[in-house]
Amino acid sequence: MAKKKKFYVVWKGHKRGIYPTWDACKKQIDGFQGAQYKSFESESEAKDAFSKRYSQVITKGGKKKANINPNATPPTKASVVVDAAWNTKSGDMEYQGFDFRNGNLLFKKGPFRDGTNNIGEFLAIVHALALLKKHDVNLPIYTDSRTAMAWVRKKKANTKIEWTANNAELKELTERAEEWLKNNTYTNPILKWDTKNWGENPADFGRK
Repeated sequence: MAKKKKFYVVWKGHKRGIYPTWDACKKQIDGFQGAQYKSFESESEAKDAFSKRYSQVITKGGKKKANINPNATPPTKASVVVDAAWNTKSGDMEYQGFDFRNGNLLFKKGPFRDGTNNIGEFLAIVHALALLKKHDVNLPIYTDSRTAMAWVRKKKANTKIEWTANNAELKELTERAEEWLKNNTYTNPILKWDTKNWGENPADFGRK
């Protein structure tokens, strides 16, 4: 009997999306810490799941959701929160940052053609660092991307993105961000946003 075809949703991985084979899905989650993915029996189920949050789908599926820790330390209000969004259909990416104290938008860039979520998260952190340094403000920066945090530490965006004429502007921005990290120092802590205990990152675009 032929094996029934499945569809795979990747909410968090190297590249978010819906994949028609396990091999294609596996490429997006291999080596990605905290990857979120699940298989579905039909494409329509996968599309419906992808329109929701991973936690909603997993809970609905009967798996136990991780318990919220009532004693978890809350986020520091005096901080900047950043996030990126990647459109699965168009490949466009954008990123933004907010002052967590008052909810004011500090910057919003994009959309950029043929980007990735990780590139957006990386650029958002560096943009925040440069902005805070310019104004001599030592606020911490929250992001929900461990990958971007690692790239910032290494001062290098370790992306596998294919640079083309379509995303030339994004390539230039990425290179400028890497140069900024190499030529500048900063003392701002870059912290992981604890989505499980704190809810969605306030800089989230709300398109999950």
